[in-house]
Order: sequence, then C-alpha cells, then structure tokens
Amino acid sequence: QVQLVESGGGVVLPGGSLRLSCAASGRTFRNFGMGWFRRAPGKEREFVAGINWVGNSTAYGDSVKGRFTISRDSVKNTVYLHMNSLQPEDTALYYCAAERTSGTFYYTWLAYDYWGQGTQVTVAS
Repeated sequence: QVQLVESGGGVVLPGGSLRLSCAASGRTFRNFGMGWFRRAPGKEREFVAGINWVGNSTAYGDSVKGRFTISRDSVKNTVYLHMNSLQPEDTALYYCAAERTSGTFYYTWLAYDYWGQGTQVTVAS
C-alpha cells in the first residue's frame, strides 16, 4: 500500500506563488508515475501536471502551462508542484496521485491507483 500526503496549500494573493508537496510512504515510490489534479467547486476533476518515474518526462494542463512546474525527489519520496502567477481560477482542492503499473503519467484520473487527501489552495485578494 502507498500513502500520499499533500501539504503546502494556503491562501495567496493573485500573482503569488506556492509550492505543494506530496510525500509518499509505503511501497516503492520511485517506480511510480505521479500526477497532480485539482477540483474546484462545481467543476470536474482537472489534470494539472504529471511526471514519469525517471523524472525526465512531464506534462501540464493547458490552463497552467508556463506557470506551474512539477518535479520529484526520489530520495525524499516527494513530488512537488511549484505554482507561480496564481490566479483566482486556480482556487481548488489539489490532489496528488500515483500510478503503479507503467511508471508514466496519464491525463485521466482513472489511471491512478493511489490518492492523497488533498490540500486547499485559495487565491483571493
């Protein structure tokens, strides 16, 4: 079993930055593809970013390209989401997810095997 714990959310002004962390414990984290998703009130779960097990392949949702960066530290068993130029439309509950079979990431949340509880990000003035 794998446990994922997100942290780093909070309230930030428009234009501000946050760094989310996802700490993994349990089974071998380094072989897993990882993703970040978010869900805003009244909206569907949205793909934010993904990274493969090696860390040399990443992808981003169209709404966050150029502003967010995903990275991973396999020694610390942690995945990060660096968020810059935050806007009110980025307000959501952010989740990290792990994919155990292929070591890559997917744009659909259905492909992931493990999920964290989420961390809230609120962008407001």
